[in-house]
Amino acid sequence: MKKNISVLILTYNEELHIERCIKSLLTFTKEIFIVDSYSTDKTAEIAESLGAKVYQNKWPGNHAIQFQWGLDNCSIETEWVMKMDADEYVLPELAEEINTKMETLGDDVSGVYIKRRVHFMDRWIKHGGYYPTWLLRIWKYDKGQMEQRWMDEHIKLSSGTTVQFENDIVDDNKNNLTWWTQKHNNYATREAVDILNIIYGFKKYDEVEPNLWGTQEQRKRWLKIRYASLPLFLRPVLYFTWRYFFKLGFLDGKPGLVWHFLQGGWYRFLVDAKINEIYYKVDRATGYGLSVTKEQKKKAIEEILRNEYGIEF
Repeated sequence: MKKNISVLILTYNEELHIERCIKSLLTFTKEIFIVDSYSTDKTAEIAESLGAKVYQNKWPGNHAIQFQWGLDNCSIETEWVMKMDADEYVLPELAEEINTKMETLGDDVSGVYIKRRVHFMDRWIKHGGYYPTWLLRIWKYDKGQMEQRWMDEHIKLSSGTTVQFENDIVDDNKNNLTWWTQKHNNYATREAVDILNIIYGFKKYDEVEPNLWGTQEQRKRWLKIRYASLPLFLRPVLYFTWRYFFKLGFLDGKPGLVWHFLQGGWYRFLVDAKINEIYYKVDRATGYGLSVTKEQKKKAIEEILRNEYGIEF
């Protein structure tokens, strides 16, 4: 099976993680492709020394665009392709499972769902509804495309069925909290745009279909639409309360308190604060008029996103 699956990884200054990631893949992959955004550290050098093929492409401001660029431009020749993040690694049990099971899959199978577990401050975050998170990470190269969304993009299959494997990918980022909060500050802008798009319909995505009774990603997409309809600033409080208390996030100890509060509370509050700021700028631009229609508000938001954030739909 080693000759029938390639892995695609996006990188920028990932010398802290990339060796661990690549070494966890070597037992089952034919080729590993890195799409690097001109890292200023030794990311590309380390990856090449481990046999990966490194492509350079300027960061387009969007993970989905960059990943699809990799799918379209890397010299992938295998039937199957796998998506990995540089700060993730494959457990040996999963590597063995891939080697054992991939060649036994039926012709109708086009995708494989794998569980992701998050480690934070050396603690496995098992609670708060955060594990297991099922992700479509392996798919037939000619059957999958990356959704072109601002946040929470997934691979969408054109045809075929899917299966689930038993073992895990581990997400274990070793950067400090300053790096983490800066990264999530950038995420919050994209998340705010995504929620505004749900409300105002700037762009119709060719996306995974929202479905409460479907796959985990379909269910999350459905719930996100409902989340967007809740009042600003109330929804992050409700979400953190649900995760930390009702979904037992407090059982993850002190690292869990930090994780669930920052990722489930602070981050979601920051998203709403950015949306509120955009609404404030819209009010100023439209003269605080009560007679402003939803369509006029939509156009004003689009103008602010374009002029101040460089975001166009």
